[in-house]
Order: sequence, then structure tokens, then C-alpha cells
Amino acid sequence: MSDRPTRRALMRPVQLLGIAFACAVFAGVVTFFSAGGFQTGGGTSVLPLALVVAGVTFIGVLLGLSLLLLAVDPAQVERPVDRPVLLPDEPADDSGDGDAAASPRAQ
Repeated sequence: MSDRPTRRALMRPVQLLGIAFACAVFAGVVTFFSAGGFQTGGGTSVLPLALVVAGVTFIGVLLGLSLLLLAVDPAQVERPVDRPVLLPDEPADDSGDGDAAASPRAQ
């Protein structure tokens, strides 16, 4: 058996759904409060608006997270990184004599 993680193990559907649900609840609650859900006379049309915003947020976050997970190569997850990530693969060869006057930036 291979010790590489499978794509299903990387995605963890329950965790993705939980994150999307938490974001949707937050967006729905913020919309409900900011639209005046607890004010007298204005609470009838606020609940459907909050539910629509929560639904759109749920779908958007779930779609965004799943697209980000498609960019992850499962073979690269367990590979150890022993150098800075943003540096080039091979170190630059500085075989010059180190004279600052020869550099074009010295002027």
C-alpha cells in the first residue's frame, strides 16, 4: 500500500462543508443584523435576504475552497522542504572578483 495521501483524504469533505457552513452562518447573521432584523416593522423581508446571502456565501466558499484544493498535488504534500521556497533551485554562481567598480550599480 502506498503511503501517499489520496485526493479524498486531502479534501476532507466534512471539514470543507463545516468551513463553508460557518462562513454562511456568519454572513447570514451579519446581513440579518445590518438590515435591521430586530427593528420593529422591518423584520418581515430581512429573513429571506439573510437566507439568500447565507446560501450564496455557502456555495461561493465551497467552490473557492474546492478550486484551491485542485491546485494541490497530492505527491507534494508529504515531501519535506529543506530550503527556502522562494529562492531558485540552484544557488547563483558568484565567481566574479567582487570588485564594486565593475558592477553596473556602482555608478
